[in-house]
Amino acid sequence: MTRVFSFLKPYRLPAGLALLLMLAELAVELLQPLIIARIIDEGILQKDLGTVWLWGGVLLAMSVLAFASGITNSFLASRVSQGFAYDIRSSLFKKVQSFAFSNLDEFQPSSLITRVTNDVNTIQMTVFMSLRIMIRAPLLVIGGTVMALFVNARLAMILVIAIPILIFFLLWVMKTGGAMFRAVQERLDRVNGVMKENLSGMRIIKAFLNSGYEIKRFTGAAEDLRKRTASVLRLIEMTMPVLYFVMNAGIIAILWFGASEAAAGGAKVGEVVAVVNYALRITAAISMFSFIIMAFSRTRASSQRVAEVLETESHLLEGQGTASHAADGRVEFRNVGFHYPEMDTPVLANISFTAEAGTSTAIMGSTGSGKSTLFQLIPRLYEPSKGKVLINGHEVETYRLKDLRSGIGYVPQESMLFTGTVKDNIMWGRPDASIDEVVQAAKDAQIHDTIASLPDGYDTLVGQKGVNLSGGQKQRLSIARALIRKPAILLLDDSTSALDLQTERKLLQAISTYSCTVIMITQKISTASVSDQILLLDEGEMAACGSHKELLDRSDMYRRIWQSQSEGVTMHEAL
Repeated sequence: MTRVFSFLKPYRLPAGLALLLMLAELAVELLQPLIIARIIDEGILQKDLGTVWLWGGVLLAMSVLAFASGITNSFLASRVSQGFAYDIRSSLFKKVQSFAFSNLDEFQPSSLITRVTNDVNTIQMTVFMSLRIMIRAPLLVIGGTVMALFVNARLAMILVIAIPILIFFLLWVMKTGGAMFRAVQERLDRVNGVMKENLSGMRIIKAFLNSGYEIKRFTGAAEDLRKRTASVLRLIEMTMPVLYFVMNAGIIAILWFGASEAAAGGAKVGEVVAVVNYALRITAAISMFSFIIMAFSRTRASSQRVAEVLETESHLLEGQGTASHAADGRVEFRNVGFHYPEMDTPVLANISFTAEAGTSTAIMGSTGSGKSTLFQLIPRLYEPSKGKVLINGHEVETYRLKDLRSGIGYVPQESMLFTGTVKDNIMWGRPDASIDEVVQAAKDAQIHDTIASLPDGYDTLVGQKGVNLSGGQKQRLSIARALIRKPAILLLDDSTSALDLQTERKLLQAISTYSCTVIMITQKISTASVSDQILLLDEGEMAACGSHKELLDRSDMYRRIWQSQSEGVTMHEAL
């Protein structure tokens, strides 16, 4: 919690003012029973109307002061909590942006969304309520007890006995509730995860008529969340009857012994009324403790989840900048191996090859052979477990990430478009590009004519994830987004799979006019055959390397792939 609440430091001044105003309200509330006792003993019982008017006026003035303090306190508390939550969200988002893929593997996307939204909202509300009323409640209990002892120590001893019992009980509830609320948040993550998967895969769900199955899956997750929430709420709600029983028993005892003391002359009527008044105020404050306990229990669980993200060290360390921008694009792998965290089986083993600047390299292999993983090592989306990846003769770790990645155009296997216009999605690769450069990149990616036929051309809105575009159109837009960067290295991860042979041929011809090193993953012999070299991967190892002609002469595996595609057999069947 210390890590999360350190974000309050910039707001110390307004938070301090809010607390002072809250203390002013508290002081008024603690003094009121004392003044009422004086009005009763010195005014009403003595039939002195002047005393009643005097202290009545004091009560009115104090009430106005408390009202003004409360309004100002609310304004300051709102300002502090809103700014505090904004800073946490911004830091969380920046932290996630700094993560390597291996870090992101540790957190489910739905969990990160819940932490940035629901968990931060919970913490924000607790900060607001703390500055407004939460801290006031325990102070009222302490202050009320002290004032009751000042008025009549013998009667106040009843409160001194009852309150510690309740405090120990509430601390136990808070500790138990904190663990239970963390479990509730984890169930909420699961519900959000099911919802996210369902919305992302709605088309395939409809196509397979699996809505019923998905409804059962969501209902199961939601029911688990309901049960967990109900169990923790039962624990919290149990506190109220216990609190009221103990405090009301104390008030009855004060009235009983107070009446006896007043009759015997050991206490004034006003003193009895004042002690009862303090007991009632303490009871009201303690009755808020169930709400406070629930809020702090949730906040403790949420702050731990937020801190878990903030305190996670990125596996991707910034380079020292000893190497300059990747100017010519020569890529070299030296005995590279890789395995995912917490997995012993290597995905890549002893991979060595060189892609000379300005050349084209095709990577082939069956599903799971490590092709995409190899790609992700070049821009340092993952770090190799052993060996070295070099660009222009320098290890990728020596580049600043900005210098390294600004020279790379990366088109992932799954085309990812963002909500916005067609132009926005292409310029996402280089925000300062001119419209002429956007058009040229679209022409080279063989998507310009399609864009021109859209209702608003380059200003046509693209739906979320490009839902209103075909697979081939999304692939070509993703390629245009990479080409507009004029990269030194162009990485195409099976990015032409949805294109027909004629469109693909025109695309590759246009790419060949760029002065960049092209490395592409492909399943098509027709695409690989025009490359300067072909890498053939098999279960994470280099099975063969050479030109199309060389591999036909010396690689049985490559010949099987070539024959399979000539005969219409899949690569997996060929291998």
